[in-house]
Amino acid sequence: MKINANNLDSKELNEMINNSKAKTFEIINTLGQRYIASGSNDLNLEIKGIPGNALGAYLNGSKIEVFGNSSDALGDTMNDGEIIIHGNAGDTCGYAMRGGKIYVRGSVGYRCGIHMKAYMEKFPIIIVGGSAGSFLGEYQAGGIIIVLGLDNKEYDKGRIIGNFAATGMYGGKLFIRHNCENDYFPKSVDVAKATENDLEEIKEYLKEYCNIFNLDLDEILNSEFKVVTPNLSNKPKVNYIGN
Repeated sequence: MKINANNLDSKELNEMINNSKAKTFEIINTLGQRYIASGSNDLNLEIKGIPGNALGAYLNGSKIEVFGNSSDALGDTMNDGEIIIHGNAGDTCGYAMRGGKIYVRGSVGYRCGIHMKAYMEKFPIIIVGGSAGSFLGEYQAGGIIIVLGLDNKEYDKGRIIGNFAATGMYGGKLFIRHNCENDYFPKSVDVAKATENDLEEIKEYLKEYCNIFNLDLDEILNSEFKVVTPNLSNKPKVNYIGN
């Protein structure tokens, strides 16, 4: 089903999607409409334009592909499914994400992957092709975040992530395709050069990402990666009243 979103507000557009018996949608002239496909589990959407905040919020299995940029709160608390962005994404991409995949060809704003978590068979993945803003992986509790630094002017200046990455991290892994020499990390995490076993863990995700965006997997893997993990030995002890 093809929908021209021109002159449709968020409520009107979402009602058209939710009230339709169609499962596949092509949405054109999107400009700021919020909550598209929120909570859906069996839809396939191609979006042309710039969708608004909370695209794919609470997503439960649908696939969304945006041929352009997206706004803030992309995949907010998504449980399953796939979101592909051919441009850039805004702040809080993958907030509290607990399953599924978010693949962004460009860069993301602040607090990407904040509160991301994994549980049983649910294992969230975020791959960012460009750079990431400050507080990347803040309070990350599970899953994998990968930042590649592709086509990034800051790459040659020594940074592809912002400040305060992995603040409060207590689970999961953060992979950064860079030497991170000019990046500061809190004492509560370990930062090490990724081993062959580490890269093998993310190879299938990167292969899928490269197939989508027509990139060279070998070229990406033939680079230095740093892997950031929580250092649980530095976890502060909590004294409860009465103990």
